[in-house]
Amino acid sequence: MKRYIPNALTLLNLFCGSIAVIFAVNDNFIAAALFVFLGIFFDFFDGFAARKFNVQGELGLQLDSLADVVTSGLVPGIVMFKLIGLTQIAWVDNLQEHRGFDSLLGIAGGSLLPFLGLAITLGSAFRLAKFNIDTEQQSFFKGLPTPANTLLIISLPLILEFQNNDVINAIILNKWFLIGLTAFSCWILNSNVKLFALKFKDYSFKPNATRYIFIILCLVLLIVLHFAAIPIIILLYILMSVLDNLTSK
Repeated sequence: MKRYIPNALTLLNLFCGSIAVIFAVNDNFIAAALFVFLGIFFDFFDGFAARKFNVQGELGLQLDSLADVVTSGLVPGIVMFKLIGLTQIAWVDNLQEHRGFDSLLGIAGGSLLPFLGLAITLGSAFRLAKFNIDTEQQSFFKGLPTPANTLLIISLPLILEFQNNDVINAIILNKWFLIGLTAFSCWILNSNVKLFALKFKDYSFKPNATRYIFIILCLVLLIVLHFAAIPIIILLYILMSVLDNLTSK
């Protein structure tokens, strides 16, 4: 019975991701974010359960990546598609005129530009495929994990909704910022930058100092900055990993 638990958790990840897709397509980013968070929660614990019960297998590995393609690939791509669409002048008018599936341009706000956001979905799928055949990524990651990148992207509409800062809103709704972030996401997902994994072989401080410091900083930033902390946390994760690599050398 225990051997079915990890795969059941993975399927719950896929289930939450599928619901998040529906909400994201219908511009309900808060609900989409909620189900993404739930999906990532299940994604974390399926691996934990597999290690705990010692039931890791090829099926679980493939299923995990398939679920992540939806929760941490398709959802952020749709969110970025929608955000870039918001920067287009024709967005509001076309949104009112095209309620069905009669025109892709209508759905995209009269512009092809929003489709660039779906590059995140392609970059995520490519990263997950590489991860499945890479035997080195046990105690570290090469490139940004797809769940972390998804948190970065899904935080943007939450910041717009809850932070209510005109300067930050202007940055997020700048098409060049969003295009640049899309390009950065695709690159960092598939880069060879080594990033530490939040996996503890033991709980002593010295070998896990970077992890403990990162977790403490994350908690402080979330308390102080709320959703605006998430992009900073992702950048902090990358920076601390690079520094950790340099000091270990």
